[in-house]
Amino acid sequence: MEFQKDNTFVTGRLKSMTYAFNGAVKLIRTEHSIMVQFSLGIAMTIAGFYFHISQTEWLCQTLAIGLVLSVEGLNTAVEKIADFIHPDYSKRIGFIKDIAAGAVFFAAMTAIAIGLIIYIPKFT
Repeated sequence: MEFQKDNTFVTGRLKSMTYAFNGAVKLIRTEHSIMVQFSLGIAMTIAGFYFHISQTEWLCQTLAIGLVLSVEGLNTAVEKIADFIHPDYSKRIGFIKDIAAGAVFFAAMTAIAIGLIIYIPKFT
């Protein structure tokens, strides 16, 4: 049986959203780095409610959490593709994986900076 793409606007978008949601669930259930980042995102969301952060602070915090989770997901995809293409150790594949991990580092450092800017004043 041949796969037929659903080109209708509504059902095609709904199917795409279903695939994306399933991918997010797979990430959260199977990848330890995502589990950690997702848990930190939940903790920061709880902190936001506890400290009654402003609408602007919510926007920044939500963007930071989404950024880290998104980049972490892309990093995981790069690692899985690299491991699939070249399962044995390769210096070149290692370089690619390090660059992807570096992107996560930048996102995480940005999120930490945003968190510190929002929450340090709450303790002073």
